[in-house]
Amino acid sequence: PRYRPDWASLDARPLPAWYDRAKVGVFVHWGVFSVPAWGSEWFWWHWQGQRDAAYESFVRRRFPPGTTYADFAPHFTAYDFQPRQWAQLFQRAGARYVVLTTKHHEGFTNWGSPVSWNWNSVDTGPHRDLVGELGEALRESNLRYGLYHSLMEWFNPLYLADKQSDFKTQSFVLKKTMPELYDLVLKYKPDLIWSDGDWEAPDSYWNSTSFLAWLYNDSPVKDTVVVNDRWGRGCSCRHGGFYNCADKFRPGTLPEHKWEMCSSLDTLSWGYRSNMSLPEVMDEMSMIEELVQTVSLGGNYLLNVGPTKEGVIVPIFQERLLALGRWLDTNGEAIYESQPWRVQMENTTDIVWYTSRGPVVFAIFLLWPRDNVLHLSSPIPSPGTQVTLLGFAGTLEWQMQPGAGMLITLPYMLPSPLPPQSGWVVKLEGVK
Repeated sequence: PRYRPDWASLDARPLPAWYDRAKVGVFVHWGVFSVPAWGSEWFWWHWQGQRDAAYESFVRRRFPPGTTYADFAPHFTAYDFQPRQWAQLFQRAGARYVVLTTKHHEGFTNWGSPVSWNWNSVDTGPHRDLVGELGEALRESNLRYGLYHSLMEWFNPLYLADKQSDFKTQSFVLKKTMPELYDLVLKYKPDLIWSDGDWEAPDSYWNSTSFLAWLYNDSPVKDTVVVNDRWGRGCSCRHGGFYNCADKFRPGTLPEHKWEMCSSLDTLSWGYRSNMSLPEVMDEMSMIEELVQTVSLGGNYLLNVGPTKEGVIVPIFQERLLALGRWLDTNGEAIYESQPWRVQMENTTDIVWYTSRGPVVFAIFLLWPRDNVLHLSSPIPSPGTQVTLLGFAGTLEWQMQPGAGMLITLPYMLPSPLPPQSGWVVKLEGVK
């Protein structure tokens, strides 16, 4: 069927299956904001949009008098950017897709956009097509490629003029936003478009529905492409493909619609900060907990890193991503291609989450029980029920729990002053 440029028609499009199966992605926030590398990726806005005193004094201390934001671009060098190394890291992290910022609200494009003269990564800064190079490397590693794109640009004169007219004019959309979106799709054939920067104007201003109708009907990626829900003021959590709803969104109960939780390893920023400290970086336990909770509730988990201006993913981020990958090497069977089970979480405790694959149920527990006995009150066992622990050879003994559910005897863990890695998975076959 051809899709009409209205939400009723576009929202009826089935989500391509690869996205729900993938479950785990890596988000990359990279741009001119990686040069000051301070505060957050909203540096320009805090500094010159809000005239924040802390940002003003930071620039006075660090940069020559009269420095403008444009002066940062030549220092965005990407000297050490090795796309193949990134792709290998993301693959080892267990990611099935990667989403790169092609353009943040600052308007600088990480490819040679024909409508962003001299404010793009080919004309200035790295003098490289960052979007294209990463895409090639990811495809060699069989990873799906998503492109983050901000509809708006804080200080673009065309956008400011449209805003002044209360968005009755569309110069910015017709001359900048839409030409770039079409260019990205035709040039890079992305698997996913992660739209952002939509909140000031309605979707009718952005021409979102006509773009999506073209994307779903006639674009080179019409059958495989997935989009999110940020296509205009009031669209979020209501229209589009999968829902983001809000950054770091946690629904609490099982949503009816496919959704994604985007989170960042640096808990205070999406872009790289040179003054980031260890307590501000998510630890392994929190990361696994977010992943498990998200997937149990039917979501995908998109975990963000901010590379440096040279294109380095700092070692602490690499370490966290590799820890996630090791966990998924052992427990991925409970995550990839899984579905929410009839119960998502044990009522008796907040540390057991469930997923399922066909008739198989997985119980994921985040804390190891003191007595080595796992109490599950939701599964209904049968005489033929088999219980195994992922990553551990052999079956586990279990018995009916008085009342309901089951008691599972876990393997004995050696006593250690440090808790072992977080999160284990019990695989239950033959339960209801």
